[in-house]
Amino acid sequence: MGAESNPLLDLSARPVIAHRGASGAAPENTLAAFELAVRQGADAFELDVRLTADGVPVVLHDPTIQRTTDRAGLLAGLRLADLKDIDAGFRFSSDGGRTFPFRAGDVRIPTLIEVLRGFPDLPVLLELKEVAAQGPVRQVLLEEKAVERCVLASEHLAALKVFREPPFATAASAAEIGVLYREVLFRRVPSSLPYRLLSVPVRHRGLPVPTRSFVNDAATARTLWGRGVAGMVTNSPDVMREELKK
Repeated sequence: MGAESNPLLDLSARPVIAHRGASGAAPENTLAAFELAVRQGADAFELDVRLTADGVPVVLHDPTIQRTTDRAGLLAGLRLADLKDIDAGFRFSSDGGRTFPFRAGDVRIPTLIEVLRGFPDLPVLLELKEVAAQGPVRQVLLEEKAVERCVLASEHLAALKVFREPPFATAASAAEIGVLYREVLFRRVPSSLPYRLLSVPVRHRGLPVPTRSFVNDAATARTLWGRGVAGMVTNSPDVMREELKK
């Protein structure tokens, strides 16, 4: 996939981007969620990356593991080998805690390499959750020949430093979105920008966005597509895919 064919960078592609996989129906940031997202028709994944104690990039949102697994503690205190027995599907429930269909299955915290190799054709919006991850992530993307299908994003501007030159493409950091908002507010349009994509947060220092949550219902999606939104991040790719068929 060349950069010119990456739907994350194509304003006309209108990609459906699976937020941490199909996280409305499977444990977030796991191979199970990414596999389901493909079956539901997602065009791309959004995922989060942190480092283990031995410097391996793995796919996890929080700095701790207790919200999504059967264990507790900081990921930074665990080596990759420690993750093999941790149940990453333990806490997932789609019915308010009545059932836990993924418990005691084979759902683990995956490495970034496992996701890239498991889904070699899918573009990825990759959120760096810590500055220290940039070097190891850069190495993985180069070694796996996945640079052209990935867009790097982070709330931390410093985490994007090594990706700001070709062949990498980045999204704006939270601080850069705020700067752009102020410039546009005062009718000053920048002549050039160091990023290719705006992954807009729910709210940033007074900057409103079209919705207060990820888009998971057809009515909201219909409104946003009509306003010219270029792509949509959702927990429910199947809902968005059905809406686009209309």
